[in-house]
Amino acid sequence: MNLSKQLLIGLKADGFRHPLDLEATNTLKQLPGLDVVIRSILGSVGEQFFYLNNIASSVLVSAKQLPDLHKLLIEACQILDLEPPQLYVQQNPVPNAYTFAMRGKKPFIVLHTSLIEMLTPEEIQAVIAHELGHLKCEHGVYLTMANIMVLATNLLPTWGTVLAQSLQERILQWVRCAEFSCDRAALLATQDPKTIMSVLMKLAGGSPTLAPQLNLDAFIEQARAYDAASEDSLGETLRMMQNAQLSHPVPVIRAREIERWASSAQYQNLLQQHNSKLDNSGKWRNW
Repeated sequence: MNLSKQLLIGLKADGFRHPLDLEATNTLKQLPGLDVVIRSILGSVGEQFFYLNNIASSVLVSAKQLPDLHKLLIEACQILDLEPPQLYVQQNPVPNAYTFAMRGKKPFIVLHTSLIEMLTPEEIQAVIAHELGHLKCEHGVYLTMANIMVLATNLLPTWGTVLAQSLQERILQWVRCAEFSCDRAALLATQDPKTIMSVLMKLAGGSPTLAPQLNLDAFIEQARAYDAASEDSLGETLRMMQNAQLSHPVPVIRAREIERWASSAQYQNLLQQHNSKLDNSGKWRNW
């Protein structure tokens, strides 16, 4: 654990929010009653179904249950100046993590066991901080809709006919943009861009057996090559087609964005604006 991290007291979401996130959010806000439309389709019963499905088949992390994960959560919340949500671990062979923020309930994060198994503790904290970024940026309403869409696609066979394709595309476009802000939150919490890029590399081609053999520098070069290959009009068109139906930007794009932002004045200024650090006793002190 890096004990020289900055504690970002008073951190505001607009201090690190990605411009694409802001633009996409404003676009959704121009669709009056969008959240009402989604909730009317699934209703509170739909929300309750996914909530109960989670707590029935996951383990709630606490100081007494999986305490190492709990420490990672608490520290990330302290750094990002955020009230801790609930954290659950769920047995699942698909590496994933997601956040639910529903009306009248405490928000919660879910980590899949297969994701935990191929990450280091620092990388797990980066994933937790990424999910905290959704809460810090108040993505709740649209994020819950997006997660319901994704989960319902697997659990409710009629979902594709219930929701218009154009609305799905708008929501997915927003999610892809919001992910960039959350990657920035992960960087602010870990304060090491290579940790974030390593997570993305493992999401792209990792497994518990392959993860130790992966080369981060080679992956960073791969991300730069992808960027260069899609600079012309054809490349841009193909990239848009590639991402159109995805819920997340492809890992190499996210890695490239983090590499750029880590060297930006905006990121450095955010760290310099705050002057508290974690000392060797594990307590925060002012400098």
